[in-house]
Amino acid sequence: MSTNPRLRSGTIANLIRAFDGPLTRELARADGKFGLGQVPTRLLPDRTTTATCGFCSTGCGLELHLSKGQAINLTPSVDYPVNLGMACPKGWEALAPLESTDRATVPLLRNARGRLTPISWAEALESFTTRMRGILDEHGPESVAFISTGQIVTEEMALLGAFAKFGMGLVHGDGNTRQCMATSVAAYKETFGFDAPPFTYADFEKSDVLVFIGANPCIAHPILWERVVRNRRSPAIVVIDPRRTETAMAATHHLPLAPKSDLVLLYTVANELIRRGLVDHDYIRDHTEGFEDYAKHVSSFDLDRCVMTTGLSRESIDELVKLIGSGRRVSLWWTMGVNQSHEGVRTAQAIIALALMTGNIGKPGTGANSITGQCNAMGSRLFSNTTNLFGGRDFTSETDRADVATILGIDAARIPDKPSLAYDQIIEGIHRGKIKGLWVIATNPSHSWINQNDAKELFEKLDFLVVQDMYTTTETARNADLLLPAAGWGEKEGVFINSERRIGLTKKARRAPGQALSDFHIVRLLAEAWGVGSMFSRWSSPEAAFEILKDLSRDRPCDITGVEGYDALDAAGGIQWPCPEGTTVTPRTERRLFEDGKFFTKSRRAKFVCADPRPMPEPTEDAFPLLLNTGRSSSAEWHTKSRTSKSGILKQLSPSDGYVEIHPDDAASRGIGAGDHVEVKSKRGRITVRAHVTRIVQPGQVFVPMHDPSTNQLTFAAFDPQSRQPAYKACAVEVTRIRAS
Repeated sequence: MSTNPRLRSGTIANLIRAFDGPLTRELARADGKFGLGQVPTRLLPDRTTTATCGFCSTGCGLELHLSKGQAINLTPSVDYPVNLGMACPKGWEALAPLESTDRATVPLLRNARGRLTPISWAEALESFTTRMRGILDEHGPESVAFISTGQIVTEEMALLGAFAKFGMGLVHGDGNTRQCMATSVAAYKETFGFDAPPFTYADFEKSDVLVFIGANPCIAHPILWERVVRNRRSPAIVVIDPRRTETAMAATHHLPLAPKSDLVLLYTVANELIRRGLVDHDYIRDHTEGFEDYAKHVSSFDLDRCVMTTGLSRESIDELVKLIGSGRRVSLWWTMGVNQSHEGVRTAQAIIALALMTGNIGKPGTGANSITGQCNAMGSRLFSNTTNLFGGRDFTSETDRADVATILGIDAARIPDKPSLAYDQIIEGIHRGKIKGLWVIATNPSHSWINQNDAKELFEKLDFLVVQDMYTTTETARNADLLLPAAGWGEKEGVFINSERRIGLTKKARRAPGQALSDFHIVRLLAEAWGVGSMFSRWSSPEAAFEILKDLSRDRPCDITGVEGYDALDAAGGIQWPCPEGTTVTPRTERRLFEDGKFFTKSRRAKFVCADPRPMPEPTEDAFPLLLNTGRSSSAEWHTKSRTSKSGILKQLSPSDGYVEIHPDDAASRGIGAGDHVEVKSKRGRITVRAHVTRIVQPGQVFVPMHDPSTNQLTFAAFDPQSRQPAYKACAVEVTRIRAS
């Protein structure tokens, strides 16, 4: 097919100039006589504006301090209802990644000699459309896929998902939120009828008992831990985790159970609560279904079985039962230790069941609460248009497809009638030669994907790999055939949705370097080049796109039609969904779901869901006698370090080199001393790190931080059957000494 003739006119150049955009919305309004993006910096006042942080899912408010229209530093917002004047090291250094010398500033195309060379935007658009169309014409709509992220703003996700699926005609696209939150999504949808985390951050401060399962907020979500510290009710704090994490050290109770024995423990606690009469029968009767079958299922999980499986003492299990059963306000919290498991969905649903059977939901200081990972994972879950149709709809539903088509003014036949392959299935499709073109946006699968030893070989199987990123040096960007330079946080505007469902506004406070553009405007350009620009004429700006998202949310559980635009979000300090039309929005409020006991299922009742525990996919054996766990190592590090490594301060606060935590008994039996260089080996690969000999881990277990690019050479590609989330947290390894420190 021929390239859109608009590419050969001045239209693309004009669009690029327009897309440079104002430095901030306020500054553009301050002097309307200048054209878009043309406000002279000498006329721009020194001032402060606000933005939601773009690192983790906490969603802190930041004050950006501007000089001549450019953000030069920042401080945490004192009155933002999330962080209340606090910031973690990443928040304080949020501007540093924008200064990096390896920023992508021009489009790059791999030439015949295999080198990435600079090209114009017009050439980049030509290359994208020609190469991708060629693959689609030859191999069909399932031969190209995209992998998105929870780190771009919601409007960008939505436009990307709409263009890729309705404009290009792709079927398959998933996000890196599959690696962190898919388990919670699946658990909530089946139990509550919708992906609906019920809590508000105020619940950290209002609980009598807080139970953290596979969660280490001291490191992963330090501002949320600060909210726990503000709790004046002298709460019991229980940490259920194989490792003695920083949170476990600060807790009142630590239950160091055997890896992946959570489900047996939770079923045993449920059985004991029922047996001792510590359940809320009125709540169960009025607001739930399936309890009798659930009670029958858990009846075989007695204390003796639990002790044998988990390695915990009867006394510690008994104490946990008493705390949950007698607490007036009990909240249960989980994150990656539960989600990244071969049976994570059933484990999350067992946590939810404890809250339901004790009536600990919908009230202050209660809930079965999933803490999200990425800054906009919740936005991705609702509006990325990947495995769910917009607003939590279903691609297989003719009614849902017609609804979305009407709202967007498109032909319903353009909407795929089946959901996308999940992330791991897309990867498998590349292996099998079924997927030949891949578009990767703001994520780094060459580092982060499980068992990634074959990543380079994998990408070499593609006919065309497009990477859209801030940096040229990520492991994935180095493999690209075409690299599109993207703006980062602070260089564009839009909304993030945090763990407590709060929609927060982030703003453009700097221009992106060189020819880099926001992901929103890159997709707009690609739509023009593809010849479907008119389909997205309503998507003229992120704020216009937000109005479309409001329409897509109408009468859905995530209804946000009552949010009166960006200014309302700014004035209110973020607004939690749902917020339907007619909602009175009070600034800086915090709201929880299910206060009326009504859920989103057809019956309006929450469901008890259970299944038999399954064995660990890769148990230890003689050659590999240790169990590997992975996770965060420092509050100053983030994911694959593509951003945090750009800050000298954050690098100083992070471990200087790779390490493995190993128990003194295991170290002694292998002749390993503190600081020795060791090899950690699994059936898939081996890495060299230093030994950190410590009782933080139990005998027979080791821990390696997830941030090092070599870590996923070890991990085992097992997946939860309901969520398709990978199980990063358990595989068999051996550790051997190489040389002394």
